[in-house]
Amino acid sequence: MWGYFLSPFLWQGAWIALKITTVAMAIGLLLGLGLALMRLSGFWMVRSTAWFYIWVIRGTPQLLQLVFLFDALPELGIRLDSITTAIIGFALNEAAFSAEIIRGGILSVNRNQSIAADSLGMGKFLTLRRIILPQAMRAILPGVFNDTIGMLKLTSIASIIFVNELTFRAQQIVGQNFRFFTVFIAAGLIYLVMTSAISLLQSWLEQRYDLEADRTKRKDAGPLARLTGGFLFSPARPAGSSNEAPASDEAPAVAATSVARQLDETWLARIATADDIVAPVGTPFVVARNVQKSYGDRQVLAGIDLTVNRGECVVILGPSGSGKSTFLRMINHLEGLDWGEIRVDGQTVGYDYAGGRPKAVAGLAGAKARARIGMVFQSFNLFGHLTALENVVEAPVRVHGTSPADAEKLGQELLASVGLGNHTAHLPHRLSGGQQQRVAIARALAIKPRLMLFDEPTSALDPELVGEVLTVMRRLAAAGMTMVVVTHEIRFARDVADRVIFMDEGNIVEQGPPEQVIDAPQHERTRRFLRMVGQVETGEEKA
Repeated sequence: MWGYFLSPFLWQGAWIALKITTVAMAIGLLLGLGLALMRLSGFWMVRSTAWFYIWVIRGTPQLLQLVFLFDALPELGIRLDSITTAIIGFALNEAAFSAEIIRGGILSVNRNQSIAADSLGMGKFLTLRRIILPQAMRAILPGVFNDTIGMLKLTSIASIIFVNELTFRAQQIVGQNFRFFTVFIAAGLIYLVMTSAISLLQSWLEQRYDLEADRTKRKDAGPLARLTGGFLFSPARPAGSSNEAPASDEAPAVAATSVARQLDETWLARIATADDIVAPVGTPFVVARNVQKSYGDRQVLAGIDLTVNRGECVVILGPSGSGKSTFLRMINHLEGLDWGEIRVDGQTVGYDYAGGRPKAVAGLAGAKARARIGMVFQSFNLFGHLTALENVVEAPVRVHGTSPADAEKLGQELLASVGLGNHTAHLPHRLSGGQQQRVAIARALAIKPRLMLFDEPTSALDPELVGEVLTVMRRLAAAGMTMVVVTHEIRFARDVADRVIFMDEGNIVEQGPPEQVIDAPQHERTRRFLRMVGQVETGEEKA
């Protein structure tokens, strides 16, 4: 048996089987990815075509498929050798099975990951390659490698079209010496060696894509973080503010250093007064006219008219379901307009108004990237497979063409500025909620935004962590960043907002300075909402 196991004749057959498997799997996975994307398409004809192919291939024996290709291709004038025919047959079969494996993996990734990438101006295929597929690999790899091992063993049926692979060669030897047990045990051991190698590769790749394990060694945060103690957004609040939110447990007890002030005065102030912004400070920057949005029969926005001036911090209050978040997402074209118009610095974000009704343009991702609108979400939406630093540098490098070295330097400065200079190599799941939200703010700032949108950034945080995020937002407002904030934080609205908007049932009910809308509301609906929020806050304080 040992002699047969070492037989070059059998190993040559094993190499043929391995070659067929490797090439067929590579082709099958590419075709399977295409079929999976077709199955996820929004066009029913595309989905139906992919479904029909998968239905036919999965419903017919692979042996018959090989025989059909071997006999049918010559009839069409295509003459291929038996190995090439086997590769094509196995690849076409694998495409159907891997399509469903890949589709399941893509569906397993939280949709918020795509939304976050979309907000950064990443196109669909860039998002698929950089964000979705790396996270989907945990679900994809076991099924794909199971198919790979199955295909390697099933190459034996290729002998029906005269492929001289391992099993066929073992049969040739047995036909000469009738040593069934010895020869086939040796062949089985050769198969076991090859499948064990595939299993080891699977194990390595699963560790490579394990989101629970840190892949990156802890890096030095650099001299900036060392000088500042890792927290640059702890200096004094804007003039006239009160009730300062508690600082993070990472914040130093002393006042901000000169390095912190220098970063605020140069980098952040330079973004807030960017030369490429047309609107002067204090003039209309975001203009919404008659904005309407419905989901089916339910009208979410019933004709919103709103102007946000450059350098202004506008806070939107209102009960759940009032359309606040929907309106915010429509500014960045994360939701499409049914009717109306939204312009940012005089330009629409990915809309064409030919014919009167707004219609998304073909280069929507590019339009979002050019608009440079930073957005921070309620549930953080950090990319789970990337470290804090990698989250921050992804869009500058992949979307805006910043060199990796410059992007990394900027990312380290931003993370230090939000108090996370010592956490650059941490994956999101190893950070607290407040830390994750501060990484999300740094990620939004990395694209050098002309406008910042905050969609209830503290609602998913424990009360102790809320202050960490609000402190950063206060610093942004003090630097003159144009901000639209959806929140239930009444204190933040009173202290920081230049103007407060109260929305209910898709309409703006009341708007004005904080002292008017919060302290002396004119509308009964506003007063009722503020009383309810006040009762909740009082209950929390008593608890």
